[in-house]
Amino acid sequence: MNHHSMSWKSRVAAGCVCAALVAGGAFSTITRFAFAQSGRDAAAGTPARAEPAQAAESPSVDLTAKQLQFVQTEQARTHRFAIDRSTIGSIDFDEDAQTQVFTQYQGRILSLFVKLDDRVTAGQVVFTIDSVDLMQAESTLVQAAGVYDLTTKSLARARKLVPGGGGSQKDLDQATSDQQTAEGNLKAARDALRVFGKDDADIDRVVSERRIDGTLAVKSPSNGVVTARNGAPGLFVQPGSAPAPLTISDLSTKWMVANFTEAETSIVRMGQDVSVRALAVPGRLFHGRINAVGENIDPATRRFMVRAEIADPDNVLRPGMFANFTVVTGKAVDAVAIPLGGIVRKGDGVMTAWVTTDRRHFTQRIVKIGLQQDGLDEIVDGVRAGETVVTDGAVFLNNILEAGPSE
Repeated sequence: MNHHSMSWKSRVAAGCVCAALVAGGAFSTITRFAFAQSGRDAAAGTPARAEPAQAAESPSVDLTAKQLQFVQTEQARTHRFAIDRSTIGSIDFDEDAQTQVFTQYQGRILSLFVKLDDRVTAGQVVFTIDSVDLMQAESTLVQAAGVYDLTTKSLARARKLVPGGGGSQKDLDQATSDQQTAEGNLKAARDALRVFGKDDADIDRVVSERRIDGTLAVKSPSNGVVTARNGAPGLFVQPGSAPAPLTISDLSTKWMVANFTEAETSIVRMGQDVSVRALAVPGRLFHGRINAVGENIDPATRRFMVRAEIADPDNVLRPGMFANFTVVTGKAVDAVAIPLGGIVRKGDGVMTAWVTTDRRHFTQRIVKIGLQQDGLDEIVDGVRAGETVVTDGAVFLNNILEAGPSE
């Protein structure tokens, strides 16, 4: 009867320990940052080189030469921990570096000279339209040039006839007025064609050949890559009527759009530095800066939008890619660090590490941990830089301690 009773109690105790360990692991994931901050606050008033506060007699174990094979040690060192926040976001085009190419006048598209992903330069003709407005402007120019030629000849004749009595001063004045009016109309007609992008050589050609051509060339206003093409030959287009026939983008910069929790509204701000890692581009770290922070909290997700402009000179990021978005929210701190394998969480949530001076006698220390980066735990209190600590095999030492001395 006593044997069964003891067996049942042992099983219950074992179950409780397992449950505590599982719960402790989950609690560690959820509240790591809270422990980090509280640990720093608690250690804020501690002298820089004060000895770690431990119990009167810290638990310790002595290892045999065979047992030492399962334990690795190294000196605790100082590591720089970044103060940041991370979340998942997506890559998008930099809309500030996008140009929608519209025609200034309505007409039907005659030809398109670029395709998607083509690289273009500023001033390059990207499509042409048949413009009635251009034809009207050219017709006006031809007429103005003809009238100017006629009035110039009439003025020349009047100047010859008046001195010899073949004409009156009134006729000379009228001829002068007509010629000046015609000259002004010609200049206005030439300027009207310049609005269509015609240069002086094009304008002189229209005047000399008296040929009207309504083909209007639309040029790229900037360097970039064609990222959208909505036009096609025969399509009637108008100024500012969406969608634009072409969109040209400078792909050397991208936008990273992510969402942070409402609890982080006070620490994520405009101008903060960000780093971005994309799963599709392993081994590359992209840098940028926050250029927009949303004013509204999404009522469904309790998050707000954050956008950063990041440099991508090689154009390896693609809009729609998922990426990890890390924002530097504070000044980096230098602190003692121990590899993750050197920290063990006990069943009651207390964090421990093992130290030694001779690699035979090991003492268990209670430590307060902070941030976790680069495979290291920040030690807020409990271990000093330069002390020899266990980096692999800490669980093994815990098991030996809990098992007690062998009989």
